[in-house]
Amino acid sequence: MTSDVDATAPKYLRDKYAIIGVGETTYTRGSNLTTRALGTWAVKNAMEDAGIPASEVDGMMSYSNNDSTPSPMIAGDLGIRLNFYMDVYGGGSSSEALIGLAIGAIEAGMCKTVVVFRSMNGYSQVRIGGTGVRAAAPIGGDAVHTAPYGWLSAGQNFSPSFMRHMYDYGTTPEQVAMVKVIHSEHASNNPKAYYKQRLTVDDVLNSRMIVKPLHLLDCCVETDNATAIIVTRAERAYDYRNTPARILAVAGRVCKPRIDMHFQHGPISTVAGYYIKDIIWPNAGVGPEDIDLTGAYDAFTFTTMLQLEDYGFCKKGEGGDYVSSGIMRLGGERPNNTSGGHLCEGYTHGMNMIIENVRQLRGEVDCYCPTDNRGRRQHTYDYSEEGGCRQVRDANISMNLGWAMPGTGSSLVMRKG
Repeated sequence: MTSDVDATAPKYLRDKYAIIGVGETTYTRGSNLTTRALGTWAVKNAMEDAGIPASEVDGMMSYSNNDSTPSPMIAGDLGIRLNFYMDVYGGGSSSEALIGLAIGAIEAGMCKTVVVFRSMNGYSQVRIGGTGVRAAAPIGGDAVHTAPYGWLSAGQNFSPSFMRHMYDYGTTPEQVAMVKVIHSEHASNNPKAYYKQRLTVDDVLNSRMIVKPLHLLDCCVETDNATAIIVTRAERAYDYRNTPARILAVAGRVCKPRIDMHFQHGPISTVAGYYIKDIIWPNAGVGPEDIDLTGAYDAFTFTTMLQLEDYGFCKKGEGGDYVSSGIMRLGGERPNNTSGGHLCEGYTHGMNMIIENVRQLRGEVDCYCPTDNRGRRQHTYDYSEEGGCRQVRDANISMNLGWAMPGTGSSLVMRKG
C-alpha cells in the first residue's frame, strides 16, 4: 500500500530533535492531590532529570479528557513563562502526537523547549472505564451513536475488533493472555509498578469476564499519576544532564477512513497502525527488524497484539503467535513494555511507555540491580526472578505504538543519543 502522505517531506527532521528529560509521580490509587499538584510534581521531576532551569523552558503542552489542569497554571507554579502553550482534548495516542506538535512549534520559531505533560486522577476521580465521576455524565455528542448499543466503555467499544481477529485467524485467549504474563514479569522488576506480582495464563483466564473476550486481567490498571517529557533541538540537548533520546520520526493521530463505526470500512481487526507504518518507517529510515524494544499501548492485552501485527512486526493473522512466542520478554529478541505498561505499572494514556523507552536508551532504568559506590546501577541482565533486572542489553532503537481506539493511533521512533 502507498500512503497518501508525502513521506519524503519530514525526513530532514530525522535526528534533529530529542527528549532530554522525563519525570513522573508515583502510580497510586487515592493520590489525595489535585491534578495541578500532580502535574507540577511530574514537570518538576522532568526538569530536574534534564538539569534544565525554568528560565530555559518556554513551551508547554498537555492533553486531557476534561480531567486535568491547563498548562499555564503548572508553568506559573514552577516559575516558567511561556512563549507557547496548547492544551488539547484527547487520551490515548496523544503522547506521540504532542511530541510531534512540540517539534513543529520549535521548528516554527514559537519556542525553544517544550514540556509535554499528562496529569490524571484516573482512579480516585475521573475513571476511564465509565464509572466514578464519568458515570454520572449525561449521554450526548457522539455518544448518542454508541451508547444505545451498549458501547459505553473502551472494552465494550474495542471488543468487536478482538472477537473478529479470533474468528478470522483462530487467535486464542490463551495466546493473548501471554501479553499480561510477560508484562507482569517486567513489572515484577520495576519498583514503581502498581502491580508487581508475576501472573500465569491460568490467572488471566480464570479472572472474571468483563466483556467478551476480555477478562479482568486482560484490562489495564487504573491509577492516579502525572507524567512529563521535555523536547528540544538535538543540538541543544547535550547542554543538559543526560544522554538524549534522539527522535527519528513521529506520526500523530493517524486514522482509518472512519473512527466512529470503523468496522463499516475495511477489516474490523485492522487498526490504524496499518496506515501509520507507511509514514513512520520511511521517515525514521528503519524498519521493524531494526527495533530493539517496543512500547505497544496495552489498554488491553489485545491492543498490543493488533498493533504489533499491523505495524509489520509479524504477518497479519500471526499476532497471537508473536505475542505468545516469548519474543516480547526481557531477554527475548524484542522486549515490549519493559516497565509493565498500562497492564501493570500504571495507566497514563501512553506517557509511561515513552518515559520507559527513553530510560532504556540511556541504559538507566530503575530496577533491583545493585548500585556501585557512586550510586550507579550495575545491571545484571538477569530477568529470571522477581526483583531482578529489567534493562535491555544494548538498547539502541525503540518504538512507541500509541492507541486511542482501533481507528486512531500514533507512533514514535527514537534512538540512543
